[in-house]
Amino acid sequence: MAIGIALIVLLGLTGDYLFRKLKLPGLVGMLLVGVMAGPYVLDLLSPEIMAVSGDFRRIALIVILLRAGFELRKDTLHQVGRAALTMSAVPAVFEIAGVMLVAPRLLGITVLEAAILGAILGAVSPAVVVPLMIDFMDRGRGTKKGIPALILGASSVDDVFVIVLFTAFLGMYGGGEVHLLTRLAEIPVSIALGIVAGLIFGYLLYRLFTRYDFRPPKRTIVVIGTAIVLVWLEKALAHVVPIAGLLGVMAIGFVILEKSEAVAHIISQRLKKIWVFAELLLFVLVGAQVDIHVAWEAGLAGLAVIAVGLLFRSAGTYVSLFGTDLNWKEKLFCVVAYIPKATVQAAIGAVPLAAGVATGDVILAVAVLSILVTAPVGALGIMVLGEKVLDRGERYSFRFQDLRDALGLPRVGERIRSRQHDTVWKVIEEKEQWIQESGKRGGSGLQPAILLRYWKEKTNNGPGTGKTLYYRYSRTDPHFDRYWEILYDW
Repeated sequence: MAIGIALIVLLGLTGDYLFRKLKLPGLVGMLLVGVMAGPYVLDLLSPEIMAVSGDFRRIALIVILLRAGFELRKDTLHQVGRAALTMSAVPAVFEIAGVMLVAPRLLGITVLEAAILGAILGAVSPAVVVPLMIDFMDRGRGTKKGIPALILGASSVDDVFVIVLFTAFLGMYGGGEVHLLTRLAEIPVSIALGIVAGLIFGYLLYRLFTRYDFRPPKRTIVVIGTAIVLVWLEKALAHVVPIAGLLGVMAIGFVILEKSEAVAHIISQRLKKIWVFAELLLFVLVGAQVDIHVAWEAGLAGLAVIAVGLLFRSAGTYVSLFGTDLNWKEKLFCVVAYIPKATVQAAIGAVPLAAGVATGDVILAVAVLSILVTAPVGALGIMVLGEKVLDRGERYSFRFQDLRDALGLPRVGERIRSRQHDTVWKVIEEKEQWIQESGKRGGSGLQPAILLRYWKEKTNNGPGTGKTLYYRYSRTDPHFDRYWEILYDW
């Protein structure tokens, strides 16, 4: 297994680098590396790796959804709430209807089998969409109207909605007694329970972190462990009560951000570092699940079904945005952002075949083909269109993030060491300020600055006493590492 992980890291990084050099999304390179290294092409990954692939992909998805939660603010959710709720269901319903309209003729399957196929195709891929939305939020793109947050929230609920429909359609095929309205009623229950569970876990973690002085890496590990337990509860209680575990994962970050922004930023930064490795696992292993031989069997008819489904889905997405303040270009971006398919299709594409559906092999072939076509095309479209369409206000918070990244500044709660005096300090306060740029007068000369306050830890009288220092950093200052070192201690 060790050599398999090494191959994932080395080959994934190579694919990421080459595609970035070509001005293409790095994740597309990782997906294609996974396809080539997987058991259906070169078979470079060991059976042990493939056996635990699902767990690795789930943990990686949890990491990026936690990061999403730590970026979601209450005012942003209020701004996009109605549109997110509409987008979580309407586009999928449109796509299922489109597939049911053409698949029986083009693929020679029944209407119910077409509904099963439509439910599989109707899910947007959080594995592709969420990282790209997080990147836009990190850089302040589209934050004025909350567009990345809108897509984050909608795509998470979209998967819950579609999987419930898929389960209902598959139950109908098996001849069992299935009440569609009862199944649909499970959707709001699942969403509500998932959010409530996440809010409870998040609040308990917040209280734990404020009562005990955990070092930043330990906080992050505790958060990840709690999120994994929450997702496990979803599976363990599936036959008792439906819980949308992934929504709960996002709610954990949301609560901690609302209660303590400083702690949330520290954890988010640690998750950002962990994501470098988790991203490789997620996309390479998703690609490794793709059987290109099965996809080839779907042929042009499969492509036509996928295309028609996407046309209907795009119409549904556009309809969902009626009444919002988005202009037509921003609505077009949302349409493109709802194209990628990967995670759900890889997870449930083979279920109908295993369940004895007569045309299960055809359904699997189209599901696999949809990953190969929509994941790279959708990711590329999101990146290209997002850069052209999403707003980038001159004085949004991303400028402080850019400054922080450029200077390598610490966060509140982190410990630092003075290189000159070999003394240890703790960052206890942080403020973002706009200051007058040197040599300029008037509002046009304003530039971002970050004020940090340090407390000298090793004092005899304990916290609240001892020496403190204030430093203000702007773009004219040297890198933080020149005079200080951030201590990543446990």
